[in-house]
Amino acid sequence: MTDHKTSAVSRIATLAAASALTLAAAQAGAATIAYVSNADSQDIYVLQLNADGSVNLVDKVDTGSTVMPLALSPDHKFLYASLRGQPYSVVSYAIDQSSGKLKELSKAPLADNMANIATDKSGRFLFGASYTGHRISVNAIGADGTVQAPALAVIPTGKNAHSAQVSPDNRFLFASNLGSDVILQFRFDAAGGKVEPNEPPSVATRAGAGPRHFVFSNDRRFVYSTNELDGTVNTYAYDAGAGTLKLQATDSALPDGFKSSEQLATADLHLTPDGRFLYASERTSNTLSGYRVDAAGGKLTRVLNIPTETQPRGFNIDPQGRFLLAVGQKAGLTSYAIDRDSGALKPLFRYTLGRNPNWVEIIDLP
Repeated sequence: MTDHKTSAVSRIATLAAASALTLAAAQAGAATIAYVSNADSQDIYVLQLNADGSVNLVDKVDTGSTVMPLALSPDHKFLYASLRGQPYSVVSYAIDQSSGKLKELSKAPLADNMANIATDKSGRFLFGASYTGHRISVNAIGADGTVQAPALAVIPTGKNAHSAQVSPDNRFLFASNLGSDVILQFRFDAAGGKVEPNEPPSVATRAGAGPRHFVFSNDRRFVYSTNELDGTVNTYAYDAGAGTLKLQATDSALPDGFKSSEQLATADLHLTPDGRFLYASERTSNTLSGYRVDAAGGKLTRVLNIPTETQPRGFNIDPQGRFLLAVGQKAGLTSYAIDRDSGALKPLFRYTLGRNPNWVEIIDLP
C-alpha cells in the first residue's frame, strides 16, 4: 500500500499551484462533462473533462441557495440539485446534449433538508434522505423530467437518514441511517412509487460506525458502504431475490497509524466502471483510499491511501474509468489518472472552484 507521507511529498512535487478556471466554449463533438456543486457560492460548475485529464469551465449556474447533492436521470437528459437553504427545494435542469449546459426547468419544494437525492432506475421517481429530519421522501418525476410536488410519501426513519437508493433491478430501496447504525431495507413498487418495509426491515453496522453512502457491485452480489464515524468501509453480501443485506467485512479508510482528536468523517465512495477498484474519501485525514475488489468473493484489498483536497466530501469517476475527480470543501479540485491494472491514482491537475465544492457527477454526452 502507498505510504501516506511519501505520497504527500510526491503529490506536492507533481502538482503546481491550483489554476483558476475561466469560461471557455465546449469543444465540438462527443464530450465528457462533470457537474460540481459549490454550496457556499451557491452555484454549479459545468466542466468539460479532456483527454489529458484537464478540465475547462463550460458554464457556471447560479442556484440562489446552498446547493449540495446532485442526481442524474438514468438517460442523462436531466440533472437534479437539492437546495439546502430554506425553503428546501429541488431544481430540475435539462442537460443540453451537445454542450452539457444546464437549463432550469422548474423548482419544487422538498419535504425536508435533503443530504442526498437519487432517482429510481426508470427516472420516474426521486428519493430524498434528510439527515436533520430523520426521514426519506419519494417524489414523482413528470414525463418532462421535472420533479413533482407534493411528495408521494414521507417515511420516518431512524436517526440521521443519509442516503436512499434503489437496487439495480428497481425492486428494493435502501436507506442508510447514520445515527442509528442501520441500513433500512424496503420493497419498492416501481409502478406507483410505493415503499414498504422489507423483512427484515434493517441491517445493523458496528455500534458507532455511522453508515453513510453505498454502492452496488457490478454483478449485484455485494454492496459497499462508507461508515462516516469510525473511518471504515463495509462489505455486504446482497441477496438480489430477497432484497436483503448481510454484513460480511469491514476495512479501514484511514492512513496506517492515523490518529486524530477530531471526529472521523468518511464520506463518498465509487467503483470503477469495470468494478475492479473501489475508492473512498475520508475528510479528517484528507485522504483517498483505493481497494482492489475480488471478483469471486467481493473482498476488498487496500492498494493505496493518498492525500487529496482538504475535506474531500465528494468525488467521482468518468464513465470510461480513465479519471477520478476529487473536490475538497475547503479547497478545490484535483484530477487523477486511474491505472487500469493496479488502481493507482496519479495526480494530474488542480483547480480552484467555487466556495465549498462538495458533489461531483460525470457523464459522457452522446
